[in-house]
Amino acid sequence: MTGFKLQRIGMLMEPEPGNPREVEGVLNPAAARGPDGQLYLFPRLVAKGNYSRIGIARVRFNADGDPAGVERLGIALEPEADYERRPDGGGGCEDPRVTFVEPLQCYLMTYTAFSPRGPRIALAQSKDLFHWQRLGLATFAPCNGIALDSVDDKDASLFPVAIPNPSGHPELAILHRPLFPGTRPEETACRPESRELDLDRESIWISYSAMAPEGGEPDRLGRFTSHHRLATPVSPWERLKIGGGTPPILTRHGWLIVYHGVSDLAEPGNEEHQLCYSAGVMVLSKQHPQVILYRSTEPVLKPELSQERSGTIANVVFPTGIDRRDDLGAPDRFDVYYGMADNRIGVARLDVPDLLPLGRTADPPEARV
Repeated sequence: MTGFKLQRIGMLMEPEPGNPREVEGVLNPAAARGPDGQLYLFPRLVAKGNYSRIGIARVRFNADGDPAGVERLGIALEPEADYERRPDGGGGCEDPRVTFVEPLQCYLMTYTAFSPRGPRIALAQSKDLFHWQRLGLATFAPCNGIALDSVDDKDASLFPVAIPNPSGHPELAILHRPLFPGTRPEETACRPESRELDLDRESIWISYSAMAPEGGEPDRLGRFTSHHRLATPVSPWERLKIGGGTPPILTRHGWLIVYHGVSDLAEPGNEEHQLCYSAGVMVLSKQHPQVILYRSTEPVLKPELSQERSGTIANVVFPTGIDRRDDLGAPDRFDVYYGMADNRIGVARLDVPDLLPLGRTADPPEARV
């Protein structure tokens, strides 16, 4: 096998008729195997007024072992903390990712909390995937004179094991995407094709935090420090922005992430800038995840189905959940769960090749789009 192959399995979940919690969409789920070995999704459920909760659903599989449907089980989190609510009664717990962090022996959820301050990364922990304890907002040390705690941030996910920080000390590592002013796709789409990137600001970052003692309960995680720019837009399909997608998962080649990139579909002479969200693959070194070993030059998944091209936001595939199919004896098969046009949830099969294919390995500082 050559190259990363991603094949759609189908649409898995859509808004339930008559359910007010889902009237504006079901999208962008986290995915995790529970202590019982079953697979659970944590979809973002959007009620009227963009009021978002994080639900719980058990995945049902068909005779071939492919995901075929879900059983709704309730709510994991809904806006209750002050950093999740707005004065007008709105608020949001959005776009979760769930990782079982081995040194802590618990599941950690990263999600976007939406309050008057804007989107911020929040965390919660669980032993069983059904009972979640909030850990508060993630905090970040300043970087290059910028107070990261005051910057909007999204698309966060955690590594499942301790990762060496730049000094070589094992710590909890997080991938995240600070939304610095002027770097949103809606803003950068209006710039000419030849614009130069601000490499420090339009990127996926990796940061590190000391963990609680082995087996200890992380009542609150420490501040994230040692910030490093991991990757910035390089290829045309991700010209406007890249951001995290599925949590890092270890493969034979290194840490695999399926990330998202944003491009502009505007036609010449048309002042309307329609955005397109596609998905690509990145492989990071197992020993030193700051090193990119492979990166897609073309998307592995882009909006093609009607459910991906039409919805709450058109032309969106947004990967957030991943499941290694050890249960089928297929450790090189990964099922990727993704949002479809910010309204539904789809699933696709990603097969990891025997050899890491040739392709762009990094984005040098002089990179341009």
